[in-house]
Amino acid sequence: MSLLSVFKPAPHAARLPQELVQKLYPRLRWQVMSGIFFGYAAFYLVRKNFSLAKPYLIAEYGLSKGDVGAIATALSAAYGVSKFVMGNVSDRSNPRYFMAAGLILSGLLNLAFPSAAGALGGMMALWFANGWVQGMGWAPCARTLTHWFSDSERGTKFALWNVAHNVGGGAVGPAINGALALAAVLGLGAAAGARLPFFVIFYVPALLSILMGVLIVALVRDTPQSCGLPPIEDYADEHPDTGVDDPERELGAREILLRFVLNNRLLWLLAITNVFVYVVRYGVLDWAPTYLTSAKACPAGIARWQFFAYEAAGIPGTLLTGWASDRFFGGRRGPVSFICMVLVTLAVLVYWKNPPGNFFVDSLALSTIGFLIYGPVMLIGVSAVDLVPKKAAGTAAGFTGFFGYVGGAVIAELGVGRAVDRWGWDGGFVLLLAACLLATVLFASTWKVHHRTEVS
Repeated sequence: MSLLSVFKPAPHAARLPQELVQKLYPRLRWQVMSGIFFGYAAFYLVRKNFSLAKPYLIAEYGLSKGDVGAIATALSAAYGVSKFVMGNVSDRSNPRYFMAAGLILSGLLNLAFPSAAGALGGMMALWFANGWVQGMGWAPCARTLTHWFSDSERGTKFALWNVAHNVGGGAVGPAINGALALAAVLGLGAAAGARLPFFVIFYVPALLSILMGVLIVALVRDTPQSCGLPPIEDYADEHPDTGVDDPERELGAREILLRFVLNNRLLWLLAITNVFVYVVRYGVLDWAPTYLTSAKACPAGIARWQFFAYEAAGIPGTLLTGWASDRFFGGRRGPVSFICMVLVTLAVLVYWKNPPGNFFVDSLALSTIGFLIYGPVMLIGVSAVDLVPKKAAGTAAGFTGFFGYVGGAVIAELGVGRAVDRWGWDGGFVLLLAACLLATVLFASTWKVHHRTEVS
């Protein structure tokens, strides 16, 4: 069996008797959800750990804020392009193996990263490669969710899965703190000295991600039909208009791109909006440890917990926004996102203007931003897959993600880093607030958008 054949969609199995269908379908749905949930959380362990490494690269290896922003930008640029390219590939792949391969490769690159510490070119090359394989994570999850969960529950189920972002990103800080505490108890820190946290920040998440890649293979399945089950539309007795005569027909790459993605003006609108949402999301999150320790006189240990608070607060916020878009707005995602961004703007102002030393207010502001920002992040992805057939879900999600990372995350990393180097933290926050306002205005223009409708 060739490597490429492993990635091909799994063939349909013989249909199981109805009594087995009723027994297996609910169990396999939650088994698959568990696999993509914890699997995608692990992708964040080996991506967001770099935010915690920034202060050490600056203090111990002599890099500037612009330098560490450039390294992070290498990942963002690669991830954005890969999210689109690999999204198209994932629509024609088996997520069970495709997603696992990306996560294991990301873990291996994290193991290699500390060996290049101090060499800017080497670190950028490794982090660029990490960004590329990271692009094998989101899209197969979108494919899986659209095949195993029905149209009417999409907002709620996507929100539940999207909590993986917060679990993975938030777990980095406690995991590093725990590993460092264990190293201190065992007396392992003497040799590495002040650089021990830097090594732990990469090695611990790397090993956890490789283990989780194996778990993905054990839990995830491709489509219900590959397990002898009916398609989700038949099981849920829902048959929404998807723009294709046969929703189970595998679409070609050209058809997906030209017919359903690049010619879809609503997807373009969502993609542009995603740029500004990602500027806020990552401009706040990725610079939080550096900003809190350098501008707010916050100890590194407390900053790592505040980093965790941002992610943890996103869990109830994401669940609430997904449920509200289904329950109160009939599947329209724009109104909820607009409300969230208005409140995010106010919270960013508080975070900026709060005087140094008021750690509780900083924590509260970060938690508020985290609670509110992940709803719009998630709902843009849901809106993207709402607008296309399920066989094009990965490409549509990757298209909006491409703009989010190549545009938004690059601005958040490189733009904020350079702005802070030149104008101080005030310059960085002016950039963040401009992004808040632009995202708010664009979400207002999507107020009436639902599924394949046009803006009216």
